[in-house]
Amino acid sequence: MKQSTVTSVVKNSQTLIVKRALYFALFFVFTMVVPPMVCEATGWVFALSFVSLTALLSALVVAWMYHLRAKKLESLIDESKLVARWRLDSEQKAQYAHYMFETQKAKNTILFSIMVVMFVVIFGIFIAVIEEEARMPMFLAMIGFIAFLSLFAFGMPYYYRQSNLKADGEILIGTKFAYVDGQFHNWDFPLSGLKDVRIINEPFYALHLRYYYTDRTLRNSFELNIPANKDSDLQTLIDKMLQANRLVQ
Repeated sequence: MKQSTVTSVVKNSQTLIVKRALYFALFFVFTMVVPPMVCEATGWVFALSFVSLTALLSALVVAWMYHLRAKKLESLIDESKLVARWRLDSEQKAQYAHYMFETQKAKNTILFSIMVVMFVVIFGIFIAVIEEEARMPMFLAMIGFIAFLSLFAFGMPYYYRQSNLKADGEILIGTKFAYVDGQFHNWDFPLSGLKDVRIINEPFYALHLRYYYTDRTLRNSFELNIPANKDSDLQTLIDKMLQANRLVQ
């Protein structure tokens, strides 16, 4: 079901994320190593080094994961693993943007609550065992992390809604990953997989994908309702995806 009428060029956005993650990693190396070398070993220096080490490890993991994702997206762009391709019209983009906004807002609220509890427990343990003069810097570091996390948790759904409305509207589907209106999804990492794929008519006619993945919050599910034209041969696409994936309930 490849459509050659699509003229816009899809850029591999995952490579940019890899570069940014590596830049952040270099910055956190600097903030972890330099302050203890030039400043007296006080509580705030210890707190900064601890936070920088945690952020450095996170940045390296992100860079590695998105490097793998970049290679997969490239295989859709060069059509080596492309199964289907179409483009959303303005009405379909609006439907998809609203659906994604509501989904992400609900999901982020739950994740934010879980992360706040984790931060309070982890930082609380350190605050209880470290020297008294270092407790306040560690507490302020915890508050900073929570504030930073809240900015993303409650601000990103609005940002993504605008991004989806301004995105290219391109749909590139492979058997184990998909590019949907500017965003890349994959379900072929370890401890991830496809749970459901079918045609739906509500809230709009679409290809419904549900996959799971595992992260620090354990196993999570993600649903995609990809708008499609009713004359699209979605059943052929579904058959190919079912052949390549073992559905997991």
